[in-house]
Amino acid sequence: MLIVQKYGGTSVGSAARIRRCCRRIAQTVAAGHQVVAVVSAMGRTTDRLIGLAHQVSSAPPARELDMLVANGETITAPLVAMCLQDRGLPAVSLSGPQAGVLTSNHHSRARIQEVRPTRVLEALDQGRVPVVAGFQGATEDFEITTLGRGGSDTTAVALAAALGADVCEILTDVDGIMTADPRVVPEARLLGHVTYEEMLELASVGAKVMHPRAVEIGELYGVPIHVRSSFHPRPGTMIVSQVPMENRKRVRGVAQDLDVAKVTVLGVPDRPGVAAAVFEPLAEAQISADVIVQNVSTQGHTDLTFTVAEADLERSLALVGPAAARVGAAGVSHSAGLAKVSIVGTGMLGTPGIASRMFRALADAGINIEMISTSEIRITCIVERGGAAAAVRALHRAFELDQVALAPA
Repeated sequence: MLIVQKYGGTSVGSAARIRRCCRRIAQTVAAGHQVVAVVSAMGRTTDRLIGLAHQVSSAPPARELDMLVANGETITAPLVAMCLQDRGLPAVSLSGPQAGVLTSNHHSRARIQEVRPTRVLEALDQGRVPVVAGFQGATEDFEITTLGRGGSDTTAVALAAALGADVCEILTDVDGIMTADPRVVPEARLLGHVTYEEMLELASVGAKVMHPRAVEIGELYGVPIHVRSSFHPRPGTMIVSQVPMENRKRVRGVAQDLDVAKVTVLGVPDRPGVAAAVFEPLAEAQISADVIVQNVSTQGHTDLTFTVAEADLERSLALVGPAAARVGAAGVSHSAGLAKVSIVGTGMLGTPGIASRMFRALADAGINIEMISTSEIRITCIVERGGAAAAVRALHRAFELDQVALAPA
């Protein structure tokens, strides 16, 4: 088997932990498998580098910031390769560009456009373990780019797809995909399987274990993804196209996202093209707008409200303000300090009563809902950030996610 193993920042956060990861890689090779390792920056290296950038510049240029933060992974990769060689296992470190990761030119938010894994395949043919720096790539013009938070997941799954790997293992500091964040809900359970669709929704609304784009690539190319702990050998969670027939609940998990702000464009003229004029500048700046609500039009005008990541609020206001003025809106207001709480599950599809059960649980917990967004398998509520943890616990109890279902519930 060809296995791509991705090791997260916590898993490679010290020399001792790097040695433990290398034992895991060596054991996998000894079992007769080929391994490609993808590594993240050690611990909080990326945060420290970003902090340094802001100490020397009030507004670090995006290109230079990518050149800086990409170094976190290019430090880890050779350390892992050295450790493997010290164990007698041939290995070679490769940067993202050396591994053939080609991206768009959106600095800090680049998307993988193609993987040309020539050097990875050469290393495998030579009996060596390629150790690839995750999170980074290069444009056709050889400009260094980074993929955004969680981008090493995306690197690993994209490489697995390009190589035709049998499985991509995301090795992390948790046991797998849980029914909720165990730091918030201690009784959260490990899920043996989730579908790509469920995982994509969970990742998009705040579950930090997997990056949404990694799940998208996995689904598109049919890459089985195994999320498991790097600290022990027990199985974790398989992300697959179809979950095996098993006793399961309608709602599979509860997620939260604490990085949420709200923007409202007031008094928008109710005519075609206005919404496009407001959201196109955000799209061009690679800012994701979510939970979009438009009020009922009165006297030819309406209010348009949407959420963005609080980290993107300042840039969003700078773009939305001029757009609102151009379309003749009355103004723009905003608020921060919000959170998303969401329930997800393919069993929700076509099942009556799920929404009312969610809203009752939040009401009984004294939590006010500011906005609501739904998909076929997800319901998201915007609440005050201070109430997010209580909301997650209330929903976990309401849908009995701490119990194994004997029948769908």
